[in-house]
Amino acid sequence: MTRVDVPQATRAGADVDEPMTGRYAVAMSSHDLAERLFGPDLEMLRRAPGIPELPVVTTFDDETFARLADVEILVTGWGAPAITADVLERLPRLSTVIHAGGGTDALIASDVRPLLQRSNAGSINAIPVAEYSLAMIMLACRQVFASQRIYRAVRGRVDREQTFPAAGLYGQTVGLVGASRIGRRVIDLLRPFSVNVLLADPYITPEDAFTLGVELVPLEELMSRSDVVSLHPPLNDETRGMIGAQEIALMRDGATLINTARGGIVDLAALQEELLAGRIEAILDVTDPFEPLPADSPLWACENLVLTPHVAGSMGTELRRMGAHVAEELSRALRGQPLEADESPAR
Repeated sequence: MTRVDVPQATRAGADVDEPMTGRYAVAMSSHDLAERLFGPDLEMLRRAPGIPELPVVTTFDDETFARLADVEILVTGWGAPAITADVLERLPRLSTVIHAGGGTDALIASDVRPLLQRSNAGSINAIPVAEYSLAMIMLACRQVFASQRIYRAVRGRVDREQTFPAAGLYGQTVGLVGASRIGRRVIDLLRPFSVNVLLADPYITPEDAFTLGVELVPLEELMSRSDVVSLHPPLNDETRGMIGAQEIALMRDGATLINTARGGIVDLAALQEELLAGRIEAILDVTDPFEPLPADSPLWACENLVLTPHVAGSMGTELRRMGAHVAEELSRALRGQPLEADESPAR
């Protein structure tokens, strides 16, 4: 916990003559994650008169509650302990949660959310997910993954025009499911390329689609017309299992399904059947009901599947971008200013 009352603020974006007041702490899976998120800024967060260390708490217990009894702002990240009504009762001064991740719904209990001002870094984390999606769309359209399999098998010259007559980005049809923050960013990233973009989203109007520059179609039509399908909806009761056997069966032979959203959106058993048959290709950064897949899953040996360990989101150097965003939000909160990524009004 840190008390900040600094006559001359030193944080990024601060006016030097504007004082900052408040008590705050960091809660996430480990001190190491905090270091990777904030880097030198973590040391900056510690610089407060009379407070030798900013605690990074990984669990809520009696000792933690005693240390954070008068905390007002909690900076959270992946692996942070859940904030329930019982927790809030033990932290009576807590008013603001700034989350270094997507939405806070999974972190904060539903009955507590209206009582807290909440901010997240979802728009920041959307950047690498959209970039990863774009990269995979381009590689899939050029049939790069299929070509490297064939090249390794042949170990000789491959006539690319004869072997890959439908490869290339020009004129391909890309289907995006969900006009979420990430989905919209992917649309923006695809603008410079000569591709046809289809969108399936029940909450988007034809006028919205026109503004986005995409063709709005039903999900079934998108699945049947697209050379590459990229999934970007949130996971909820409406979307769980929405890409099932019927939808996958509509995909063209040789088409590619990309999932960087949530594993539960896809019926994995139905997809596995199609992949093992060799009819389509897939790129999965997430899987459900298992992540990672069981060691004996046949999908590990499936050559027409690119399987990555949930790396589409912020990682490595990109964590610092999330940390910078959170530090800016913390600076605003300490000054009583509106948060940029506010999810709800303060209590």
